[in-house]
Amino acid sequence: METNLVQVGEIEMEYFSFGSGQRTFVILPGVDTRSIMVSAMAIQAAYRMFGDEYTVFVFDRRRNMPSPYPVRQMAADTAAVMRALGIKDADIFGASQGGMMALCIAIDSPELVRSMALGSTTARADEEIAKGTERWVALAKSGDMTALTADFIDCLYSETTVGKYRDYLMHLNDHVSERDIGRFIIQCEAIDGFDVFDELDKIACPVLVIGVEGDKVLPCEHSRQIAEKLGCELYLYGEEYGHCAFDEAPDYKQRLLDFFHRI
Repeated sequence: METNLVQVGEIEMEYFSFGSGQRTFVILPGVDTRSIMVSAMAIQAAYRMFGDEYTVFVFDRRRNMPSPYPVRQMAADTAAVMRALGIKDADIFGASQGGMMALCIAIDSPELVRSMALGSTTARADEEIAKGTERWVALAKSGDMTALTADFIDCLYSETTVGKYRDYLMHLNDHVSERDIGRFIIQCEAIDGFDVFDELDKIACPVLVIGVEGDKVLPCEHSRQIAEKLGCELYLYGEEYGHCAFDEAPDYKQRLLDFFHRI
């Protein structure tokens, strides 16, 4: 695995890569209280099945994150870094806010995308979604990390996962810095007002949408709406999984790989 920092104009963005395949697989993660770079080893292990066929790139948000920082600008910055690295015609998996970014890249920079899988995401953030992110922002600004962590994990994961691993999960934010929390707040605030639904007809690449019936963050109705608008493939996990089914469901990565193989 390699970790790198890329600078394109004013954009500074960290990423890590692994695998030796000729095809390119890009992972765009969702909102987190910590940099995705902290989880690099765990992500490499989780997606190791891609390594022979793909060179895998996992992008963090830009280091010098402005405020406000709209999702579409996050996507544009990532697209600029992809171009700087010579990435094009990639298979992309966007999870949660990463899925929103993937939609923007497919709309605005279609040459970068061969196919796209969207996990637990939305094309249009409504008032119910905003209430959840506003709650996280308020908890983060209050400095009550215990309450934020408890709310965060209860929303992200299934009752089974939380019941089994709560003691571990409650320590996920033990070492976050003020800078980390500031970045988390900016990312949460970016979701409010996000709306590319009426532009989905500009997307020409094959798309797989994966939703979760038990999603407390971005309800699966949003996945249904994207799939219906695009006329694309839709798969829904049941209520036994939470928003982060991409981490919980044992067949999730194979489902992604099977989709990319069919294209």
